[in-house]
Amino acid sequence: MNENGATVNERAEQTNSNAIIGLVMGILSLVIPVIGFILGVIGIVMSRKAQKEIQTTNERGKGLATAGLVCSIVGVGIHLLFAFLIIISFATFSSFTTMG
Repeated sequence: MNENGATVNERAEQTNSNAIIGLVMGILSLVIPVIGFILGVIGIVMSRKAQKEIQTTNERGKGLATAGLVCSIVGVGIHLLFAFLIIISFATFSSFTTMG
């Protein structure tokens, strides 16, 4: 038994809550524009934490943690690309306005 009174078999049948949180944050990072970058970073941290916990406790949710990590990385990448394109477009636009 562990500190919560659950046996080892009951613990192995539970889905890791950090894996679920990581997946939710990863999906939200893909669909929410401005704060999606922050949600993606939180999703990466929670998914990695879930993967480590799943290895040690033998809980379920390895696929959820992996999917959360992938969604979070893609979400952060999209937001970084979008920010880069905005900076480039402002730099290009400002160089055109100062020429004439």
